[in-house]
Amino acid sequence: MEKKIVIIGAGPTGLGAAYRLKELGHKNFAVYDRLPYIGGLASSFTDSAGFTWDIGGHVMFSHYKYYDDVFDKLMGKDCQLNMRECWVRMFETWVPYPFQNNIRYLPKDVTLECLLGLVEAQTRRNPKAAKNFEEFIDAVFGDGIAKHFMKPYNFKVWAHPPAMMNKEWIGERVAVLDISRAIKNVVLGSDDFGWGPNNQFKFPLFGGTGEFYRRFEKPLAGHVHLNKTVDVINPARKEVRFQDGEIVAYDELISTIPLDKLCNNVLTGEVPREIKKAAASLRHSGGYMIGIGIKQPCPSTKSWMYFPESNCPFYRVTYLSNYSPHMTPDNSRYYSLLCEVSYSEFKPVDETRVVDETIQGLVNAGLIKEEDRKDIVDTWVFDAKYSYPTPSVERDEILSEVIPFLESQQIYSRGRFGMWKYEVSNTDHSLMQGVELVNRLLLNEPETTIGMTYSSTTDGRNAAVHERSPRAGSGDPRRSVVSTGPAKTNPDQLGDQHEAHISEEELGVTVGPSAEKSLKTAKR
Repeated sequence: MEKKIVIIGAGPTGLGAAYRLKELGHKNFAVYDRLPYIGGLASSFTDSAGFTWDIGGHVMFSHYKYYDDVFDKLMGKDCQLNMRECWVRMFETWVPYPFQNNIRYLPKDVTLECLLGLVEAQTRRNPKAAKNFEEFIDAVFGDGIAKHFMKPYNFKVWAHPPAMMNKEWIGERVAVLDISRAIKNVVLGSDDFGWGPNNQFKFPLFGGTGEFYRRFEKPLAGHVHLNKTVDVINPARKEVRFQDGEIVAYDELISTIPLDKLCNNVLTGEVPREIKKAAASLRHSGGYMIGIGIKQPCPSTKSWMYFPESNCPFYRVTYLSNYSPHMTPDNSRYYSLLCEVSYSEFKPVDETRVVDETIQGLVNAGLIKEEDRKDIVDTWVFDAKYSYPTPSVERDEILSEVIPFLESQQIYSRGRFGMWKYEVSNTDHSLMQGVELVNRLLLNEPETTIGMTYSSTTDGRNAAVHERSPRAGSGDPRRSVVSTGPAKTNPDQLGDQHEAHISEEELGVTVGPSAEKSLKTAKR
């Protein structure tokens, strides 16, 4: 007889596991979620004003052919391919991303400070000796870049001091810059944009990021049960009891419940004290997602932007309406900004003031003008109490104790907060954690994603090709793509001192089989 597999959580990990079980012909499984919808943190919502919002600035790029195939199968033609146009807002100007590769756009005295700090760091300091993320920042980037960008920005993102974080999570998320490249960019005036894994990304035409996960409903019909909150899990009896009183038996349990809550609030029976204590020591941040709908044609082709300075509460803002023309009631008359504000015990945020402070921050950062306040027609707030799993210094030691204990009880904790490894908790990673676990349980294949490590390289992935793409988000800040209504304002009209005139896509697209195919398609 088929063993009964119960999955707790209908986010990307749970859906990936269920989809793979169905694909392999396994019928004896069920998915339960406390929410009335599937998708978890990858869900999207359309409010009463007609704006669609994501829980954070998701972009759908993939490290996996399997993920790409599932996306293509479920979405078909109902998506578009966007070119990333990403910026950093500092010193009243827009600096192309990544900041550390483009310090020539800063005021000259700051550029010199950053360059001298980089030379000093990389000739006198040893990043391998760094014991935490803060020491890594100092050793790799030097005092200038650390002071002006890396430390303030990372505190705004993580809501934890960088000294509390390990350096192993970094991988391809932080562009590491060597001295010769930095000097070349400054002296020759080179733009250095061709870095990172997501120069192109897909996005559903309708319904936001969550539409992709909503489309798992049909192939998983009869297996997904919503509005089911777990009360307790009894590993000895292999039973899950829900708050409505239903008890479900299992042979294998896949859980995406946050690991600290699973061990301390959900499991009953013989759970060692040291396991509970270790899991309780895991750290995380929460996040307010604030959507601002504005009744104006969109004034920019940007995708998303980073904000390290203290004149605004958010660390990232996304022109969500640029991801698809159907994210607002009418894309010729409205646009939307999605702002993200982190919080923790180290960085408290007043919920009653966060919207007002966000709007003021948009003015301070030059994204809107004071007179644009009257055109704000919609605000949306989502409080993600578990937003980022913090890669704390002690995290890996904790996981090395807690995960094996759970698996000895036939409980497999996976997903963004089930595995607590931020570096493998993008939506594609999360879905594949579920897929690979099922392959392990049914096919005896090893999991790879949960142990994945990345090398920090100077260009993130591969070399760049110099090619402008005509696809969405081509990036010239002075090109108007609005055919009706007032002409777009360019960033200089918002008080910039100087401006990067060339998009990162104009100078670099990550090279790989999929990128090369996209470039050939674009040329045609």
